[in-house]
Amino acid sequence: MSIRHSVMNLGLRQGALEIKQFLRSREQVMFTLAFPAILILVFGSIFKGEIGDGVKFTQYFVTGMIATGLMTAGFQALAIQIPQERDRGVLKRLLGTPMPRWVYFAGKVLMVAFIAVLETVLLLTVATLLFGLDLPDTAAKWLTFLWVSALGITACTLCGVAFSSLARTGRSAPAVVTPVALILQFISGVFFVFTSLPGWMQNVAAVFPLKWMCQGLRSVFLPASFGPREPGGSYDLGTVAIVLGVWCLVALVLCLTTFRWTTRRDG
Repeated sequence: MSIRHSVMNLGLRQGALEIKQFLRSREQVMFTLAFPAILILVFGSIFKGEIGDGVKFTQYFVTGMIATGLMTAGFQALAIQIPQERDRGVLKRLLGTPMPRWVYFAGKVLMVAFIAVLETVLLLTVATLLFGLDLPDTAAKWLTFLWVSALGITACTLCGVAFSSLARTGRSAPAVVTPVALILQFISGVFFVFTSLPGWMQNVAAVFPLKWMCQGLRSVFLPASFGPREPGGSYDLGTVAIVLGVWCLVALVLCLTTFRWTTRRDG
């Protein structure tokens, strides 16, 4: 077996281990996979009207929930999981093994990708079967869906790894991360039509990836006639790509410069 294949196998085995551990945790599976689907059921059952231009609220809401699912799988899960593993000494023990450090991150990336795909399929299935969600009808829209999702999950994953250094302990990680994720959802056009929010909220949301992920996905699931109702008068996919790409680079730099393998008490 070549060195290249051996290296790939290390990453794949770590990824399989991470996925297996995730699936064995009923709490994680429920929160990460089931909770967004439950929200669609609740909101879709309550709000059945249109928001304009023939767009149903469910159609608008699902785009935000897909983006939220990507953020949950990448940012929220890793920003909580990594401090807990650091607190238990898992990362410190890894440093004492011959396993290359990148293998740990490769495992996390594969786990996030698995969760993101599974969750997106689940949300689309629930919304399509129960609320008549209109799926993309052209190859161009599916391509947009793929690159927005790929850039979005990459940015969220890197942000999650970088943010994991802020929690002082594994126990405090959910309290540090969850409020940030919830605030971003409320100001980024997930639960409400984005342009109905106060201007200052829109300006704050525009700094972070979730708003642009939602906007990019709206261009896929909503008709072109809804584009003029966006803040800039269009879906502006060029800016979506630039902002998400910049976040990928910024978060990568933060990961490389701030990530800690040991707790503060370990030095």
